[in-house]
Amino acid sequence: MEFHHKSVLLEETIDGLHIIPDGIYVDGTLGGAGHSYEICKRLSDKGRLIGIDQDDAAITAAKERLNEFSSKVTIVRSNYCNMEQVLKDLSVEKVDGILLDLGVSSYQLDTLERGFSYKYDTDLDMRMDRRQTLSAKEIVNTYSERDLFRIIRDYGEEQFAQNIAKHIVAERKNGEIKTTFQLNEIIKASIPAKMRTNGHPSKKTFQAIRIECNKELDVLRDSMDMMVHLLNPGGRLCIITFHSLEDRIVKSAFRKNENPCTCPPEFPICVCGKKPLGKVITKKPVLPGEEERNLNTRAKSAKLRIFEKY
Repeated sequence: MEFHHKSVLLEETIDGLHIIPDGIYVDGTLGGAGHSYEICKRLSDKGRLIGIDQDDAAITAAKERLNEFSSKVTIVRSNYCNMEQVLKDLSVEKVDGILLDLGVSSYQLDTLERGFSYKYDTDLDMRMDRRQTLSAKEIVNTYSERDLFRIIRDYGEEQFAQNIAKHIVAERKNGEIKTTFQLNEIIKASIPAKMRTNGHPSKKTFQAIRIECNKELDVLRDSMDMMVHLLNPGGRLCIITFHSLEDRIVKSAFRKNENPCTCPPEFPICVCGKKPLGKVITKKPVLPGEEERNLNTRAKSAKLRIFEKY
């Protein structure tokens, strides 16, 4: 299947990066290279794009998409949390812009064997990097009821998390839960019929398991300060999120880097010595316009936040 993915907030993100033709830019979630293609179009022969993705299908698609810019593009299969080491290996100290487009791609959702979607009956998988051992199947069949409850409650913000976790543990005693539709039926049975009106009943639980499988929030939280430090003065970090948990992490990290002072409010002057590293460009997140929301359902929950390094 062709790697297909509509780049959300494309124009807004490219504008937000303030691209310098001779600059160095990192796309930490390369995907189908929609954003990267537009970055490359704006780079001179001296400019450079470094694309990072952990998905082998994305790497293949991006190489093809960016072939005409091959002299200025370097593509690395890795997780963006390893960005500092990736740049070090390429003898790059600082960059002029970093982009993250978080979440799951259209390709990953629509490729049956990847097991990301509750719409297709297939093996539970959900690994963005198919080299890793932990899969959705292992989470569903081996995690304790308490851990399943915590994950579904915290990462899925699912009000029936406790009941779903209880039903999963009870059902797996009868045999391994192997497929997406098996899990669908368990989730459906865990939610009262009158409460199954707001979208597909499995949506929040599948999101939660996917986030746990790929450690998405941990990776984001642990990478924020590192990415800010990798920017040149005037360099920008643009991050597109798709749910409140991601957005909260980005918003909090940007605010902390803009105002890192830890002195009590009653202190007349700062004595902690922590200096601002930059400024938040987007006091409120940039949201997709009505036209984009109508054309691409995935765009409806997207938020773009931008930070500029001093």
